[in-house]
Amino acid sequence: MQISEAFGDIAESIAMLNPQQIVELKASKKMSDRVEELVLKKKEAQLNTDETIELERFMALNIFISLTKARARTILAK
Repeated sequence: MQISEAFGDIAESIAMLNPQQIVELKASKKMSDRVEELVLKKKEAQLNTDETIELERFMALNIFISLTKARARTILAK
């Protein structure tokens, strides 16, 4: 099994718990503000190594949440 398949399986399992709540998930204001701050710093080429790692982790989390929401939408459409 490849890592992408594992993420897909986990996303599917989470989506089945409560698809409607998954679709409605939103980042907290604090998290959104931090990501926005990191993105602006990146655009200005002012990110340090720790901030680069932090931003990459936020982006990975965003991809996973998006995948989970897509699975939840599919479940709701059935």
